[in-house]
Amino acid sequence: MADSGVAHNGAGSLALVSTERPTADRLTAVATGVDLPRHARLLSRVHDAVLSGQQPPALPRDVVARSWSRLQAGGVSPDHCADVEPADYSEVEARRTRTALRTVLPELRNTLTQVADDANFIVVIADADGVLLWREGSRGVRKAADALGFTEGARWAEQAVGTNAIGTALIEDAAVQLFSAEHYAPSHHGWSCTGSPVHDPRTGEILGVVDISGSAMSIHPTTVALVRTAVRLAEATLWREHAAQLDKLRGRAAPLLASAGGPALVVDKHGWVAEASGIAAPERVAPPSLDKPLLVPGLGLCVPEPLGDGWLVRRKVEGAAIELELDLGDTPHVTVRGDVNWTRALSPRHAQILRVLSVAGPAGVDAGSLSESLFGDRDHVVAVRAEISRLRKSLGAVLSTQPYRFAPGVTVRLVG
Repeated sequence: MADSGVAHNGAGSLALVSTERPTADRLTAVATGVDLPRHARLLSRVHDAVLSGQQPPALPRDVVARSWSRLQAGGVSPDHCADVEPADYSEVEARRTRTALRTVLPELRNTLTQVADDANFIVVIADADGVLLWREGSRGVRKAADALGFTEGARWAEQAVGTNAIGTALIEDAAVQLFSAEHYAPSHHGWSCTGSPVHDPRTGEILGVVDISGSAMSIHPTTVALVRTAVRLAEATLWREHAAQLDKLRGRAAPLLASAGGPALVVDKHGWVAEASGIAAPERVAPPSLDKPLLVPGLGLCVPEPLGDGWLVRRKVEGAAIELELDLGDTPHVTVRGDVNWTRALSPRHAQILRVLSVAGPAGVDAGSLSESLFGDRDHVVAVRAEISRLRKSLGAVLSTQPYRFAPGVTVRLVG
């Protein structure tokens, strides 16, 4: 039975094979050769039993179980997931203008659109909020999607429409394929969908999702590979654009560095180093900000200076140290004292993270241990990484990763 995607357990009932987090060989919803109508009927019984609190005839795949659990915990009703409210045209156009995905649209169209017409599915590109920006492919499938509210401008975040390959891929930060009743909403059970996040190679942030959707009976395991290939091509295009921008910045920076009078870097707005003088340059530093000092390995404490669409980074104080004053009282905030002093308000979660790091000391903590401290288990690593990323954007290089800890040379003092 292994080829069918189901197996018998000791009690003689059926149980789905996959019991792990999605990996490269566990992403597909069905295996080749599965009896699709029979499998869809099984999943329908699983769906009804799990969501009604009864013993299911089989276990949902882990990615599906996690999604259903999140939705139930959030009080989302499966029947209300069909209430899709699309954004107005002006908002869609504004989102299309803002997203970096607009520059890779030709690459994605060349990769997927012709295949979509031939294979009777549609290709959808959504932004990081799950809002559908572009939709192309089979005319018949597009018409069926219209009836479902799966149209440009609609928001397909998981909390809005239930388990789906766009919203769930955004939360899982991984490719997701769903078949039939693995969708949370009964109105989506006639569909299959495969989505994979597109990351900004400059920052690692999710820009959006590429999704292939069609009828449930049109699902195929190779669709996962097709979507992921398209995503890799899109990310490669974004990286080539990034490299070209660094080259332009490098050309403008050369004469300025020659007259800088000491070690200096020229970096782009994301902290990628375009050129360096008098220092073994790191590949990247923390994203610069006009009102925030920057700790650069080998250079010390710096105050970035605007330079067109980049920054000049050079040492301001020889041997300067950084003191981080952490106030976790009624209004948590952190004050960083150095050549320039600045203060940031802290969310309760960020205050909790900094408290854990202050106790951990120079040894730091890994993502799993931090998850245990924040959530009581090791199952929230994705959430931990996202919070650390947001915190580092606010505080800059006073935090280091792998493991998470305060950077060398940063003294932490708890007050309040």
